[in-house]
Amino acid sequence: MSSKETERVHISLATPFIVEMWVIIFLVGFVKGSLLVALLPVYMENILGLSVTTVGLAFALQYLGDNLFRSPSGWVMGRIGYRWTMTGSLLLIVIAVGMIIYAKDAVSLSAACLIFGIGTSPLWPCTMTGITELAGSTQSGSSGAAMGAVEMASLAGTGIGPIAVNFLMDHGGQSYRMVFLVLMGCAAAVAAVALLLPSRIGGGQASREVLQDKLAAGAGPRQQPLHNLMQKIREMSGSLKVSRWLFPALFLQAFAIGLMTPVVTLFAHSELHVSPNQFSLLLIAGGGITVLALIPAGKLVDRFGTSVFLNTGFMLAAFSLAFFSQVRWLPLAFCAVALVGISYALILPAWNAYIARHVPKGERGTVWGLFLTLQGSGMVAGPVLSGRLWDSVSHSAPFLASSAVMLLLFGLHLLIVHRTKLKQTG
Repeated sequence: MSSKETERVHISLATPFIVEMWVIIFLVGFVKGSLLVALLPVYMENILGLSVTTVGLAFALQYLGDNLFRSPSGWVMGRIGYRWTMTGSLLLIVIAVGMIIYAKDAVSLSAACLIFGIGTSPLWPCTMTGITELAGSTQSGSSGAAMGAVEMASLAGTGIGPIAVNFLMDHGGQSYRMVFLVLMGCAAAVAAVALLLPSRIGGGQASREVLQDKLAAGAGPRQQPLHNLMQKIREMSGSLKVSRWLFPALFLQAFAIGLMTPVVTLFAHSELHVSPNQFSLLLIAGGGITVLALIPAGKLVDRFGTSVFLNTGFMLAAFSLAFFSQVRWLPLAFCAVALVGISYALILPAWNAYIARHVPKGERGTVWGLFLTLQGSGMVAGPVLSGRLWDSVSHSAPFLASSAVMLLLFGLHLLIVHRTKLKQTG
């Protein structure tokens, strides 16, 4: 085996780019998890007196900002590089947290959530593009361990953030304002770390060639965003060897998460009657198991492929979410949350590695931005429906809906794999 082939099989997790992105993803997850999981649902309902539907709409705007700007940020990253794309956007997070401190109504708080989302939009396009470039080939399946590492950073930050915030609020006696200032400092730190990123990986030759092709074809940022999105989907549908059912699957995978995001904290307080410390333990039970299992799961994905992990993960997630929605006894809730954590440890690295195989080399930044926009658009719709289900149906309804989506994803994945095999044999 040549050295080039060896590099494709094994991506070093100590690569400076991966280490720097790991730190950035962790700190962004820390701030985002603190706000979305621990602070804003309770702050908006109990302090500002807003309905859960309004909470869901604010969360949807955050995800809208994130996902609406993923494709443009992938385009920008391909032109000016990782360092300045990330630094500029992450400074918006500092501004957004500052706005949250002074927000007193739904409109100003929702605007801050939208800006926060725009600030996080380049994070995953830059990460996925960098990893696929480091892998050297999107067809090798060698990105599972690296995907698992960055997912671990995201989940670790998202889990540790709420735990730290609960500790500050419960034991430290800190006010909401002081906690928001701490998060603002973290946001400033992550913008500083982004300055350490390289401008490009491997010289960025592909990005320059793509820019020349686009200029020659008259393409550019002046075109209508919706027209660009639909045109890119049509081009990809014809050029990529991927089932058309992948596109709704990208939406549904994040939609299932979006259904839970605005209400999980409220459910724990109103239905399980947990204290802040008990809620932190629930987060550890779910998120901790996921984080610990991500890297070994990613390595197993590299070795055995994605199908068995996705099939098992989707079915386990469907069962555990339905189970969680019905429990009212705390020990059973811990069991349900642990099962949810295991299911996502199986799904996340396998799903990202599966998607990475379908990203063409020529426009990695733009196509990753598009894939992640389609996937993350579910995070926009999910919180809106979740708030309505919570207010109008029942407190268990968002979790049952998420469970049903996981069952649908299981069926879609089987369909995609089946059709892919038929095309290969045909």
